[in-house]
Amino acid sequence: MENKFKIPAQYGKAFKVKAKTCLKLVNTHGTQVVDCWAFNSSNVSEFMCMETSRVWNQRLNPIIGDTFVTNQRNPILTIVEDSSPGIHDTFMAACDSKRYQLLGVKEYHRNCADNLIEAMLDFGIALDNPILASFNIFMNIEVQDDKKTLKTKPTKCRPGDYINLRAEMDSFVVFSACPQDIVKIQGSNDNIPKSINVLIYENNDNFNSIQIKNSWIPD
Repeated sequence: MENKFKIPAQYGKAFKVKAKTCLKLVNTHGTQVVDCWAFNSSNVSEFMCMETSRVWNQRLNPIIGDTFVTNQRNPILTIVEDSSPGIHDTFMAACDSKRYQLLGVKEYHRNCADNLIEAMLDFGIALDNPILASFNIFMNIEVQDDKKTLKTKPTKCRPGDYINLRAEMDSFVVFSACPQDIVKIQGSNDNIPKSINVLIYENNDNFNSIQIKNSWIPD
């Protein structure tokens, strides 16, 4: 069964899904960066963790078949499809009010950290603190030739590019159509945030053949 949702530009939405549900995130306009979080729905103190996931996969930019794990090192999301150029980020912190203040913004600016808080409140869950270490889907952070420096660049996606994530446990999965319109991470020249679409596939057997990889162990 498929359910389709539209997330407006600069806003976020949480989805409560069962294990093996697939969430297909569509970059409708091809220009939008999307922050993503996931939580164990029975215990939100367990959440998708970029630090443990980088250890698990031994990769800066995850690819099809890679699994994100929680702060308790349990699998929570696996990439089962990716029609985009495959450029995603696991390093940059989600934007928050303080970030926009540092960028010189005087008034309140919508931000991904608040989008996460608002989205979880829709399920009656008040997070003590936002998780700034998000999975930044479609975000183009380039490691430079010195292998030390990062360069922030616009996404390279095309309209309709998508990534498909399979839940590995009963989860809350949150997406934020990033409100960033100062730093040029969005793909268009105008740097204006755009809406995204999410398709939820329950009981989808098409991707069951993709197995969870074991955590990396040195030779």
